[in-house]
Amino acid sequence: MMTLAPLKLKKNEERRILGGHVWVYSNEVDTKQTPLTEFSAGQPVEIIAHNGKFLGNGYVNAHSLICARIVSRDKKYQLDQSLITHRLKIALSIRERLFEHPCYRLVHGESDMLPGLVVDRYFDLLVVQFGTAGMEVIKEQVIAALDKVIKPKAILLRNDGGIRKMEGLE
Repeated sequence: MMTLAPLKLKKNEERRILGGHVWVYSNEVDTKQTPLTEFSAGQPVEIIAHNGKFLGNGYVNAHSLICARIVSRDKKYQLDQSLITHRLKIALSIRERLFEHPCYRLVHGESDMLPGLVVDRYFDLLVVQFGTAGMEVIKEQVIAALDKVIKPKAILLRNDGGIRKMEGLE
């Protein structure tokens, strides 16, 4: 497990995160301690409260109002192929119980704890959208995990969503 750079929040800005929210807004970051300009788009980070308490692992994008997205509240889980594979298996299990045919939205971003990722399934075809810098950085790992879990005949990358422009990806 690699050591992640800290992204420190201002005093009392952890309340939303502790309440279950998974986004960090740029105005909540203590930019004196952790200047956003020092991070690369999509860089993995540890989100830390003003008092030093660990809040979650995520990734950062200084070019977006939503400057960080949490992928895990457990320090030992970072966004890697293993975690992606695990989350895909959970999403697949839920959808298989809900739908008679394999035609559905397999992954819906934050709802499946994979912020910035949307995967639509049409039988053996997957349509994948990488909507954030953090997902764009690990897209090869996402595709490998999809191949492992779903074994599709084809994966179509659809990277024309408006969110990509807001993330500085267009």
